[in-house]
Amino acid sequence: MTDNLLPSDERGETTDEIRDWLALAILPGLGCTLIHRLVAAFGNPQAVLAAGRTVAHVEGIGPKLAALFDNPAVLAQAQSWAVREQERAAAVGVRLLSCTDPRYPSLLRTIHDPPVLLWCRGDLVSLQQTAVALVGSRSATGYGRKISFLLAQQLVQAGLTVVSGLAEGIDGQAHAGALAAAGRTVAVLGCGVDVVYPRFHSRLYEQIQAHGLLVSEYPLGTQPDGFRFPARNRIISGLSLGVVVVEAAAKSGSLITARMALEQNREVFAVPGRIDSPQSEGSHHLIQQGAQLVHSVEDILAELPTVGGVRQNKATRQAVPEDISASEQKLLALLAADPIDIEELTATSGLPVSELHGLLLNLELKGLIRQLPGQQYERE
Repeated sequence: MTDNLLPSDERGETTDEIRDWLALAILPGLGCTLIHRLVAAFGNPQAVLAAGRTVAHVEGIGPKLAALFDNPAVLAQAQSWAVREQERAAAVGVRLLSCTDPRYPSLLRTIHDPPVLLWCRGDLVSLQQTAVALVGSRSATGYGRKISFLLAQQLVQAGLTVVSGLAEGIDGQAHAGALAAAGRTVAVLGCGVDVVYPRFHSRLYEQIQAHGLLVSEYPLGTQPDGFRFPARNRIISGLSLGVVVVEAAAKSGSLITARMALEQNREVFAVPGRIDSPQSEGSHHLIQQGAQLVHSVEDILAELPTVGGVRQNKATRQAVPEDISASEQKLLALLAADPIDIEELTATSGLPVSELHGLLLNLELKGLIRQLPGQQYERE
């Protein structure tokens, strides 16, 4: 469905209105906070751009900034850039949402300094779904990667959207898990939405574009400079009802996201890890400070408020097919909790090893279990 076929209250703002937002956003020295103050004072971006030096009465606008609005050359240059940015966005299928657009996520609008504009590539419906953020270390352990993937799967099976930052490690596994379960996922980037970063996530980037949404507050072509990532973290938490820190070292950037989540009155969760793992020090500190400990996806679902009167569905395991044998059902029951190695399965099941291997293979082919390193098995 194209924007022109949407009801008028869902189409968003006109081309001219977006152009004024872009021109205002590109003026040097203005950030989200000052732009919000200016628009609140004058009514809309067009009025701000036409206000001249009268903008000086707005808190935070000093003489140098006020002079920009009284300089026709500067304003013309900003408008020219805005036109080119709109053309570039249209050419690559990127849509622009201002903070007053009806499609702009209402939850994000409630934070202290919501982005003035969002560059969006993919399915905008993803912005309207109830979401939970999964974040964590770039240098994640195998345990952290596994848990991130699994929680993402279970969250989307419960009807939620998974938000993360497309970074290496926990973020990438969160997106991959959501996609593997045919769910929605939103990637918030610290660069332009046309910039693939990190490069080895190019395939994941394409999958999110096709089945989820890529979001940024930065213009097209913006490179992933380090200072942009702490700022984008407020968007990750702002889009979400809660933030789950899957695995984080003592000085992880994920702790910034958790702090912002608290400031935004969001729920904060943390997954415990090994007590001797440096990659879990930050997560354990959060738990000590009062974050909700995550033992299963139910711990997350139980703490989330309802949105719009919609109750959250509980995540369930893969449905057991009707053609499963009695011996296979017995093995599944043994695998209902923690992973079990082949020796323990042999002892508890009472089955010969030759028969046991055949049954395990059948269950794995049916997608009901999976094999882990060291000949251990667990339920899907």
